[in-house]
Amino acid sequence: MSATHEDIEATIVRLLEPYNKDGVPLAGDTRISADLNIDSADVLNFVMEVEDEFDIDISVNELADIHTVADLANLVAERLEASA
Repeated sequence: MSATHEDIEATIVRLLEPYNKDGVPLAGDTRISADLNIDSADVLNFVMEVEDEFDIDISVNELADIHTVADLANLVAERLEASA
């Protein structure tokens, strides 16, 4: 059974929660760096957790295009679909 986009987004939100020090409401339109005010090292740690959770690889170049939770969920979904 493949994960739905909603499942992927929910998992990303769960993984992002420890980095949400200001208690910002997390949703698809949450901007990972800007809204959560997390530095690049934390972003990389978070992305590594996402990679481990979904068993995928995300390149540094792709990170430049990832701004929101939904952007990241879309990329994860593409990776999972490609590996299916």
